Order: sequence, then structure tokens, then C-alpha cells
Amino acid sequence: MQVFIYIIIFFAFFDLFAQLPIISPFAIELQATPFLTGLAVGMYSLSNTFGNIVSGIFSDRKGPFAILVAGLLLTASFLFTYTLAEGPYSLLAIRFLHGLAAGLIIPAAFTYLANRTDRSRRGKGAAVSGAFVGLAAIIGPAYGAILSSRSSVPETMTVTGLMLLVLGLLSFFLLNRQVIKKEKLPPEPLTVGMILLNSGLLRAFMGAFFLMFSQGVLAYMLPLKVSGLELPAQMSGLLLSVFGIAAILVFLLPVNRMFDSVKPIYTLIAGFLIMGSSLFLLSAVSAAFMLYFSMITYGIGFALLFPSINSLLIDSTTARSRGKAYGYFYAFFSIGVVAGSSFTGALALSADRGFVTSGVLLVSAAAVNLATIRK
Repeated sequence: MQVFIYIIIFFAFFDLFAQLPIISPFAIELQATPFLTGLAVGMYSLSNTFGNIVSGIFSDRKGPFAILVAGLLLTASFLFTYTLAEGPYSLLAIRFLHGLAAGLIIPAAFTYLANRTDRSRRGKGAAVSGAFVGLAAIIGPAYGAILSSRSSVPETMTVTGLMLLVLGLLSFFLLNRQVIKKEKLPPEPLTVGMILLNSGLLRAFMGAFFLMFSQGVLAYMLPLKVSGLELPAQMSGLLLSVFGIAAILVFLLPVNRMFDSVKPIYTLIAGFLIMGSSLFLLSAVSAAFMLYFSMITYGIGFALLFPSINSLLIDSTTARSRGKAYGYFYAFFSIGVVAGSSFTGALALSADRGFVTSGVLLVSAAAVNLATIRK
């Protein structure tokens, strides 16, 4: 049944990544101003944050199964409503509802998976789930761009909605038999004070935020870097694909055993350092092959960091508090993406300065974690 959860994780992120190349043009097509176009793109991440938190709270109270099925079915329903968008404001409303519903899926899926994975294999399990996320990051944008160019954005969203609808129905019948009956105990409270005293959760949340902060900077600045070097525009897509492939190889090759044999704090620090160094390199190089090399090393760092923060979260929670922890965890994911692109955009940084700024933050995060290691 773990394989089925991995498929759910794939399609949840597939829905996210398929939107990336098509929402801005669709908003412009609906006569949106530049401000409303940016708001339409960011609205999904904003409401997704609230969905993540709600999912985490109710995954602990009611169990992740019901939230997971509800998230899949609601997301499918709201994907169908893109055909009703007649102007920028109706699109904003649809984006809000879509992000809110989609936010229910990921924390519930990862909670369901973590509660059924042996603790001694939680690192490898996180690596495999990371591979499905990476695969969605490669396939999703291409699917969205190609299908929408041949039909329309609403039709593309409808096809994605049909996929999630089928997945939601299958989840109801397949996962329902796998629900583990819990003792009738209230969920453990996970307060801000408890989080501040839990170094594992702090490291996991910090890792989630800075990981996606760098992704936001990369998504915003990489096309500008490629354009500034007068390289083909499609090269930015190829560079992102290379990063995804490098990460997937680390996730799936036998080297993924290290995520269970090496303490996650060490792979977390290594991931931060490698990602930060690759961003420094990306800012300094101009040759195409060096850009590819930079993205390969960035992918390796990403592959080290993602399972590490998942393992730290699992190690720092119990089954009675893990849902809420995952809710906060993926809220930091959503906030990180928005913060990365918004921060560098607000400062009007060049592509190279944006990469350096993000690299400094990642290396600083590595230094903070290294300085606070305790036996």
C-alpha cells in the first residue's frame, strides 16, 4: 500500500508543477493586470498554507485517511471550476479554493505514510517519496505547457482533475481497509512552545523553509540568468530537469541507504552546504556546461536535504502529533517558495546577486545547525 501513497504524492505535486507554466498566461488572457497576474500565481501558495495547517490538525484528530480522500476529491472538484473563470477576480477565487483543497493532501499523505513505515527505514522511505516529487517536477511543467498549447488551460485543469478524482475514489476503497484503529486518546498538543523546545522540529521546519526559499529564487532567477547570457530560452527548463534527474538518482540508487545509517543532522548540514555552494557557483559561471554542473550539484544537495528534514520530523514526533507537525512543515514549504521569489524581487536583485543571497542563507543555515549539534 506504500506504493499507492507514493502515487498520491506524485499526483499531488504533479498538480502543483503542471500549473507553473500556464497560470500567468491564462490570467493575462482574462485581462488581468500585472498585479492581479502575480496575485493569481501566489494565491494558490497562500491558501495552500492554510490547507496544510488544517490538514495537519484534523489528521491527528480524525486520522489521515478521511482528510486525504477529502483533499483529493475537493481538489478534483475545484480543478473542474477553471472552466467557469470569466475574469481575473473569478480566477482569484478559484485559485484560492484550489490551493486550500490541495493543501489538505500532502500532510495527510505523508502522515499516513510515516505512521506505517518502520522507524529504522524512515530515511529511505523519505528518499523514495522525494523521488516521486522530483519526477512530478520534471513531468508536470511539460504536461501543462504541451497540453494547454494544444487545447486550453481549463481543459488541462479538467484532465488533471479527472486524474485526482479517480485517485480519490481508489483511495476510498483501497486505503479504507488499511486504516489502523487507534486507541481513543486525544492528539498530543503541539504548541509553539513545544516546537521551540524541540530541536528536531526546529531543524525540520528551518530546512523546509530554506529549501523552498532557494527553489523560489531559482524559479525566478534562472530564466533571467539564461537570458542574460544570451542562451536559448528553453535552456532554463533543461537546467531544472537536470537538477530533478540528479536528485532522483540519489533518491533511488543504493546510496539512499545512507539516510537510515547516517544521522539526519549530518546529511542535513551536507545538503545545505552543497546547495549553497552550487548557488555560488551558478552566480559565477557563464559557460553552458558549468551551468549544468551547478544544477547537478544543486540536485545532489536537494536530495540530501529532503529526506533529512523528513527523518528529523518523524524522529521528533509520535503518531498522535505527527499530522499537525506535517501540516506546519508543508506550510513552511509554501511560505518558503513565496518568500524566495518575493524577497529577491522586492530588492530588485540581479540573477547573480539573487543566487549569492540564497547561497549565503543556506550556508548560514548549515553553520547554525553545525554549531548547535548536541549528543
